[in-house]
Amino acid sequence: MTKSIPSRELLLLDTITAIDGSCAGAVIVSGSHGGVSSSGFVERAAARPRAVLFNDAGVGKDRAGIVALERLEALGVACATYSHDSARIGDAGDGYENGVVTHVNAGARQAGVRAGERVRDAVRSLGAPGYPGKLAHPD
Repeated sequence: MTKSIPSRELLLLDTITAIDGSCAGAVIVSGSHGGVSSSGFVERAAARPRAVLFNDAGVGKDRAGIVALERLEALGVACATYSHDSARIGDAGDGYENGVVTHVNAGARQAGVRAGERVRDAVRSLGAPGYPGKLAHPD
């Protein structure tokens, strides 16, 4: 029997600093890196999102670009990162359209998110309907 996941709002935030109470229960694709400072904004948010997908920023020394995976797992927030080679850092729309998942925490894994899949498919696994068409990007 397939578990039904309630539908969630999909929010694209170029920067995770824009997280606020309206993000409660949402699936967020952020253009921000998945480092300590970025995860801190989620930790301090008035209400928790269902999930956050960050740019992996090349992972970096001591996994600095993906530390949000563990930090948000401790809060019960599903988290995944997408490759810095697949989407621009700071551009959530590009992350949604072109991002390829690189790392997932346990909550995201339980929802069916897998490394190697497109971000747009991962958000559907997390319960968000996704965007029906191509997003416009300024050059």
